[in-house]
Amino acid sequence: MTAEASMTRESAEPGVSGASTVPGGWSVLRAHDRSAAPWKNGGGITREVAAGPAGAGLDDFSWRVSLAEVGQGGPFSSFSGVDRVITLVEGPGMELTVDGAPHTIAAPHQPFAFPGDAMTTCRLLGGPIGDLNVMTRRTKATAHVRMAHEDFSPAPRSGELVLVIALLGTVAVEEPGVVLDRLDAAVLSGQDVGAVPVEGAVPAQGTVRVEGTAAVITLTPVPRSPGL
Repeated sequence: MTAEASMTRESAEPGVSGASTVPGGWSVLRAHDRSAAPWKNGGGITREVAAGPAGAGLDDFSWRVSLAEVGQGGPFSSFSGVDRVITLVEGPGMELTVDGAPHTIAAPHQPFAFPGDAMTTCRLLGGPIGDLNVMTRRTKATAHVRMAHEDFSPAPRSGELVLVIALLGTVAVEEPGVVLDRLDAAVLSGQDVGAVPVEGAVPAQGTVRVEGTAAVITLTPVPRSPGL
């Protein structure tokens, strides 16, 4: 049983570059290592899970995955040339108005895709929320976001990245038994490169054990781009 959303364009087999290399394996990113940063428009705070290429900021990333805390409604920052997928993680939900069209996001773990350069405002439905944000620059990458509620075996193609984020319950990489605490992430690349700093790396064994809910994010560079 899954919920999913994507902003899709034709994909290719691109290269990936980054700060750390983990040959053919998983990288683990712990939630307690993330620092809070203000939104681009100052209306909330965000904690970056991972982004590429290494060293990129909000104006030049190819892709970015983050978790935000939203305490009040208001306008979203505009990101020219960027596609977004947002997923409610906790709280009573929100109504997004995207270029004049309202969209109610009240059920947790239901990804919603929209253009990052659309005029977007947020109205909270009953209090603070937390959400997962995936952003990809259209000339660089595409993202597919789904929710997994049972065991699965990610199989990224050469050049792709798969990020797994523990949202509820128990999520673990089967071998050698790396357990993700809530909001921890694990990253698997489809070739012998890495894209994010790591706390620890484990050999890729194929199966992720899920007894709860995990967000599964597949990032694919677009044709003729230099990679993620």
